[in-house]
Amino acid sequence: MPGRNFLFVPGPTNVPDRVLRAMHVAMEDHRSSSFPSLTKPLFNDLKTIFRTASGQCLIFPASGTGGWEATLSNTLSPDDKVLSARHGQFSHLWTEMAQRLGLDVQVIDAEWGEAAPVDRIAEALAADVAHQIKAVMIVHNETATGVRSDVAGVRNALDEAKHPALLFVDGVSSVGAIDFRMDEWKVDAAVVGTQKAFMLPPGAGIVCVSQKAVAATEDAKLKRSFFDFRDQINQNANGYFPYTPSVPMLYGLRESVAMLLEEGLENVFARHHRLAGGVRAAVKAWGLDLCAKSPKWYSDTVSAIMMPPHVKGEAVIDIAYKRYNLSLGAGLAKMAGKLFRIGHMGDLNELMLLGALAGTEMALRDAGVHVVPGSGVGAAEECWTQPVAVST
Repeated sequence: MPGRNFLFVPGPTNVPDRVLRAMHVAMEDHRSSSFPSLTKPLFNDLKTIFRTASGQCLIFPASGTGGWEATLSNTLSPDDKVLSARHGQFSHLWTEMAQRLGLDVQVIDAEWGEAAPVDRIAEALAADVAHQIKAVMIVHNETATGVRSDVAGVRNALDEAKHPALLFVDGVSSVGAIDFRMDEWKVDAAVVGTQKAFMLPPGAGIVCVSQKAVAATEDAKLKRSFFDFRDQINQNANGYFPYTPSVPMLYGLRESVAMLLEEGLENVFARHHRLAGGVRAAVKAWGLDLCAKSPKWYSDTVSAIMMPPHVKGEAVIDIAYKRYNLSLGAGLAKMAGKLFRIGHMGDLNELMLLGALAGTEMALRDAGVHVVPGSGVGAAEECWTQPVAVST
């Protein structure tokens, strides 16, 4: 099909040309004396993205899922009790991983479309007077439902209960696009994948860990080898890795981090919030609803859009892809067929997103959804355009 594909799934996201050029490098010796000139500044600048002074960022040739496993296996022991809020596909998967690793998972379920229930988490922590819960697992931004949870509220619950449990956060679709404060919220491990707000191809999982989490590795008894924090920490201190890293990914990450810092994190967050507001205005103009059940939970990186009963989400996605070269995200697990998703994170601006909204309108109409042509595009424009002052 002529023209480029419009990629608006909630990951992988668009890779900027600047990052692609940075990754187009000849192979080099990752044990050379000059290699730390790439890695050491990168490790340091990543801390700025996570907003931590004392945390340590570890880069694994994996994905966010690998980061999940690294976090659990390095800090916990078999049969340790962990508390997990489960309210979407990715919180389900992380919970399942903890169970498969041999942990005793106390699950707090909430409806898909709701955030992690801070009040019920607080009740569970207050009831655990013996401090048997060793960690609390929270998905900051549930990609499957377009819902953002209150990590700061979970930290407050831990502090009010005077509970020593570690706080683990899946920040895969939030860090680098939505306000995240590792030190202020006293997060002990935050997991991301490079293919989201970091604007890279899939292939690296980054875990930023607190010194409390690092200390926990000494007593943790879960088996780990490839994902051992200690091997990474020992080698990273000198700018190296315990095994062969993906050199092009490191160069790309160096460039994407530079782009985020050049724009300024507050500006990055404001841009994502602004763009997300336009998408939400379009959804309202179409007469459709978001999966997120309250505005306080709306995600600024992905919108999950509910379908009317007579139309399947897959129909809209298939039409968008085959007729208009537009890639939209599918509904996952229990939301399969009930919704489709528009990803709006990473390397993105208003004009790019208007193209996606126009293509979505056409696909909706072709699939049998009554949508007034231009309604969503117009609503987004109204949200984004500013009146121009005319001097006299």
